[in-house]
Amino acid sequence: MTTVIPLPAPVLLAVMNSEQTFPVRRVYCVGRNYAAHAIEMGHDPTREPPFFFQKNPDNLAQGAEFPYPPLSTDVHHEVELVIALKQGGDAISAADALDCIYGYAVGIDFTRRDLQAQAKASGKPWTAAKAFEHSAPVSQIVPAQAIGHPVNGNIWLKINGETKQQGDLNQMIWKVPEIIAELSKLFTLAAGDVIMTGTPSGVGPVSRGDVVSCGIDGVAALTVTVV
Repeated sequence: MTTVIPLPAPVLLAVMNSEQTFPVRRVYCVGRNYAAHAIEMGHDPTREPPFFFQKNPDNLAQGAEFPYPPLSTDVHHEVELVIALKQGGDAISAADALDCIYGYAVGIDFTRRDLQAQAKASGKPWTAAKAFEHSAPVSQIVPAQAIGHPVNGNIWLKINGETKQQGDLNQMIWKVPEIIAELSKLFTLAAGDVIMTGTPSGVGPVSRGDVVSCGIDGVAALTVTVV
C-alpha cells in the first residue's frame, strides 16, 4: 500500500555504545515535579496529583546547537531526567513500572516563558510555549541494564560554566515508577514513549551564544550552544 504523501522520517535517538537507535513514539512531560521549582513558579509544593503535557517526537534533538525560537524574548532552560520505554500498557502498577523502561538520558525542556505566561493568563494550552522545533535537546540514551534505575543523583545545569540549576533525583515529588503508573491511567503507553520527568529549581533565560551544559551524575551529560 502506498501513501498519498511521503512518509515522515522516523525520530531515532542514539543509544550509548551502540549502533542501534531508539525509535520515538510519543513524548510526555511532567509539570512541577520538584517542590523548589513549584515554589519558584508561584505554586504550592504539596503532593497533588501530577499533571502532564506533551511535546512532539521531532522536538527531540541530539545536535550540538539549539536554535533560539522566533516570537519569544524569554526562553528558559529546564534540565530533566528522561525515561525511554521499551514496553507499556494501561493502568501499570508502580511495582511493575520499572520493567517498562529501556533506558535513561538527560534532556532540556526549553520553554518560551513569555508565551507560556500569556497562555496561562488566558487559560489557553501551553503548546506554543513547549512544543516548538528543537525544544528538547537530549543526550544519548543509556540502557538501564548498564546503570540500573537511578533513584538519586546530582542533576545540574550550567550556562557558560556558571551553575544555574542543581538538585537531586530524590527530590522528585513523583518518583519514576509513580510517574509511569499515573501516566498509564490517562494514556495507553507503548514502546518508544519518552517521558521528561520535571526540573529542579533555578530555571532562567538563555541568550544567543550561551553554552548550556547539563548532566545527571551516573546517567549522562549534554552540551548545546544557543544559536
